[in-house]
Amino acid sequence: MLQLGYSLFTFPVLTALLEPLFGEEKLKPMHIVLGCMILLGIYILAPDLNFENSHVKGILFGLLSALFYSLRNLILKQYTSKYNGSMLMLFQLIILSIVLTPAIFTFDVSGIKTQYPYVILLGVLTTAIGHTLFVKSLKHFSAATASIISSIQPIFGIIIAFLFLSEIPNLNTAIGGLLILTTVVIESKMAKN
Repeated sequence: MLQLGYSLFTFPVLTALLEPLFGEEKLKPMHIVLGCMILLGIYILAPDLNFENSHVKGILFGLLSALFYSLRNLILKQYTSKYNGSMLMLFQLIILSIVLTPAIFTFDVSGIKTQYPYVILLGVLTTAIGHTLFVKSLKHFSAATASIISSIQPIFGIIIAFLFLSEIPNLNTAIGGLLILTTVVIESKMAKN
């Protein structure tokens, strides 16, 4: 399922392609180039993509998630001038809570009871605060720019794994991570101009 995580980070490319359909932003060829650099970086991070095994499900779910994530960001971008980012995330939380409530009765969630403190900490730090800040950034950046910059997340995962789990990244991880990091730096510089 590692491929699911990597393929999710195709959302900057999807956002750059879809953003012109949602507003006055024009398709910027440089965003396509940067998106392709991210795709290449993700491919280098996970090069063993054999479509004959079960990993294809992870890849497809990741791509579908990337599409929905791009659409969510583009829809939220439409409302950032009217609403505060925190309010938009509260609306999203309420809607998702209603939609996902049946899952509590459908799936076995008994094993998560011992993990509540960690789940709450993870939910507050990475989801609530992280996504709220991301939505607030949409007020100042195009959705494509914000998405490309946020694709640095796998790099943070690699650093955290190194620091807390003593996992030493292999050469592919270092090259793929460097490519993604370079893309983020280029987009950050372009966004300042």
